[in-house]
Amino acid sequence: MRLLHLGLALLVVLVWGFNFVVIKVGLQEVPPLLLCFARFFLTSIPAVFFIKFPSTSFKMVALYGLIMFALQFALLFMGMYAGVTPGLASLLVQTQVFFTILLAVLFLDEKLNRWQIIGAILSFSGIGLVGMNVGGSVTFSGFLLLIASAASWGTGNLISKKIGKVNMISLVVWGSLIAWPPLLAVSFILEGPDRIFFTLKNLSWLSVESILYITYLSTLFGFGVWSWLLHHYRLPVVAPFTLLVPIIAIISSVLVFGEALQAWKIFAGMLVISGLCINLFGPRLFAKRL
Repeated sequence: MRLLHLGLALLVVLVWGFNFVVIKVGLQEVPPLLLCFARFFLTSIPAVFFIKFPSTSFKMVALYGLIMFALQFALLFMGMYAGVTPGLASLLVQTQVFFTILLAVLFLDEKLNRWQIIGAILSFSGIGLVGMNVGGSVTFSGFLLLIASAASWGTGNLISKKIGKVNMISLVVWGSLIAWPPLLAVSFILEGPDRIFFTLKNLSWLSVESILYITYLSTLFGFGVWSWLLHHYRLPVVAPFTLLVPIIAIISSVLVFGEALQAWKIFAGMLVISGLCINLFGPRLFAKRL
């Protein structure tokens, strides 16, 4: 990978890792569903007027927008709002890798290899350790919402695979257009118009900056550069960079919020990331030894 492209890959994972801290900052003033609505409204408007519809069916784009965006991020934002620190949230959602594998086995007739099984056992051991320590850093409801978010992400990955190769920015923009109307409707029902109008009236610049970061840096810039890298390099070259996201999120949470790094958190993080590494690199390392 060229040095400039390596720098772009590192910049994207830095943006995505710090994004968990930015979400937590936004949630201090903005209710989760309203924050989620704002993200996808601004991602799609006005971009949708200038970007062509992706080369797939409306049904697939609608499914992608509703599952990958509306459901996944609503659960993520509600889980963090319910009481999960940015560092732990970044770890919990990484289980999407194994939900994707499981769903592919169930619905796409794909076969599990030994490394995927070992990696899943190791990573979910780390998730189990997080579940055993619900309390100050993670509530039980937040824990369940984050796991549900990871499962939604895994489902979204299957939809993305069904869609095939399309312009990723186009898919993100039009999927966002599908995502925000139901998010706004559910926000009005669950969070209430009074709270929504109060939030909008008293929105601070810090919250505005959080929304802009989540929308333009994390979503449009992040997905745009990432899809460009995937177009120019093989997946095994690009994918390992995502292993840095939870590490960056944990360090950012420690620096910004003073999140305590107890021994169990460090051990849980090592288990999750080790499992992801085994899933990603195990088959190739094993093949080289044969």
